[in-house]
Amino acid sequence: MLKPLSGIRILEMGQLIAGPFAAKMLAEFGAEVIKIEVPGKGDPLRKWRLLHEGTSVWWQVQSRNKKSVTLDLRQPEAQEVVRTLVKDMDVVIENFKPGALEEWGLAWEDLKAINPKLIMLRVSGYGQTGPYRNRPGFGVIGEAMGGLRHLSGEPGRAPVRVGVSIGDSLSALHGVIGILLALRSREQHSGKGQMIDVALYESVFNMMESLLPEYSVFNEVRQPAGSELPGIAPSNAYLCQDGKYVLIAGNGDSIYKRLMHIIGRVDLADDPALENNAGRVLQASKIDAAITQWTNLHPQSEVIDALNASQIPVGRVYDIADIAKDPHYTEREMILDSFLPDGTPLKVPGIVPKLSETPGEIRHEAPLLGEHTDEVLASIGITKAQRDAMRERGII
Repeated sequence: MLKPLSGIRILEMGQLIAGPFAAKMLAEFGAEVIKIEVPGKGDPLRKWRLLHEGTSVWWQVQSRNKKSVTLDLRQPEAQEVVRTLVKDMDVVIENFKPGALEEWGLAWEDLKAINPKLIMLRVSGYGQTGPYRNRPGFGVIGEAMGGLRHLSGEPGRAPVRVGVSIGDSLSALHGVIGILLALRSREQHSGKGQMIDVALYESVFNMMESLLPEYSVFNEVRQPAGSELPGIAPSNAYLCQDGKYVLIAGNGDSIYKRLMHIIGRVDLADDPALENNAGRVLQASKIDAAITQWTNLHPQSEVIDALNASQIPVGRVYDIADIAKDPHYTEREMILDSFLPDGTPLKVPGIVPKLSETPGEIRHEAPLLGEHTDEVLASIGITKAQRDAMRERGII
């Protein structure tokens, strides 16, 4: 069957994470993505983290299903190529600092005048408006301003990074949602496109649950709580006999009672003061101490087996080695086989979400730098002689 986004054409002018991650997801579900890269250098992500034969293995995931075209967007001829491409595009994705496209004559107003059906996703640190719009903003800053960094870590210690570029990824997901909404609106209504303004800090802030209403009503400023889930008990990390941790979420009323019976604390199970979460939160330390006393007596595997048998949510902390050998990941096709350009086997993450009738797929591996420049430029009427001349001047 046709993929949900078959026939949708996307021009990606972003780099690194936020914009390209959004385009990656759309490409997995059938969209044609043409990625613009700097001639000779390419997207900086090509050189991030661990490299194989000079190219990041991360690149192989972030850019699968895409076509690579090299264009120096600072040069007028390259800008004219973009304007020509835009005529037949459904979506443009960019995550430059606000004002960059305007300097190149590729502002939203310019592009929508060329193609009124165009949808444009603009991802930036602070958004396209507001007093901070001109500040440079990376994911780490968005995570801090959005409230996440303040909550990450142990009480009384320096805030820590989540471990991945979560601010960028959250912005990409919000961008994907925005594009899908805009495509639906275009289909349902006037046929016109629109601009989607996604800010890194707002994407993070959107995930901050009850932070603002609690401050508004109770003047409560939530503080970092380590592995504990604030206001929900019991839900924490507990040390086992073998020095490993388990995460236990025993916060449902019936789940809590079963958990207390398993650890031999019938007194806590039957205590009327602990029959619901509101009461348990007031005595969370006491409950956590009782659970820890029990987990300290058993190795991690025994704790997990015992709690799973009683339908109590429990898990261990996975590292990537655990993930790579876990049969559940394999069964659900969350670890797929791929190849590097030299034929080296490569494991890559599977596709999310999983659609029953029109699932996403990897149609081709990540492109070499400029691999599709000639193909794409020829499709808009630029001859070989013209392309050769553009190469000599460093335009492509």
